[in-house]
Amino acid sequence: MSRPIRIAPSILSADFARLGDEVRAIDEAGADWIHLDVMDGHFVPNISFGPGVVRAIRPLTAKPFDVHLMIAPVDAYLDAFAQAGADRISVHVEAGPHIHRSIGHIGSLGLKAGVALNPGTPAKMLDYLIDLVDQVIVMTVNPGFGGQHFIGSQLKKIAAVRKMIDATGRDIALEVDGGIDAATAARAIDAGADVLVAGTSVFGAGGDYAANIARLRPA
Repeated sequence: MSRPIRIAPSILSADFARLGDEVRAIDEAGADWIHLDVMDGHFVPNISFGPGVVRAIRPLTAKPFDVHLMIAPVDAYLDAFAQAGADRISVHVEAGPHIHRSIGHIGSLGLKAGVALNPGTPAKMLDYLIDLVDQVIVMTVNPGFGGQHFIGSQLKKIAAVRKMIDATGRDIALEVDGGIDAATAARAIDAGADVLVAGTSVFGAGGDYAANIARLRPA
């Protein structure tokens, strides 16, 4: 089955000294979503930004804001990111004991709710969540830093999640995050992905963002 492929550049790899210009540039270059990686220095070994940055850049584009919360505990921050302008919020199954509650709350805010799986987490963790979510993020690197190499073993997980999604009959996005370039994008798409998060390969490959984004799409 042919699926539209959406590209979600991660602003974690953007030039933060000119973040507004960077957001406008990827919008004009053909980004489908804007991916915002939020890190707390606790759940992952890095700190990025909070809802204030999301709020500041929200007026600069009409593209969906895909907010990926790599924080724990997460529930106390969901409202703040919703109010800042998130359209989609994904949380990690590993970040707390009440993922079902977190997903339900995201939905109650009128947003698309997603769940993310670290490389060591099996697809089976979705068994009692798949009917509730609007997207699944399969991490193809261990979260916390940009510029890492794609973990090939995750292709089997992408395929397993695709099978689970198709069995629901629902429109659930299957997003792949980590180490995405032209070669790994093709492998992820073949395995079943339909949303690609890309940081370094968009922002760090010569400055032609439109060409970099186009390179990730199927021919």
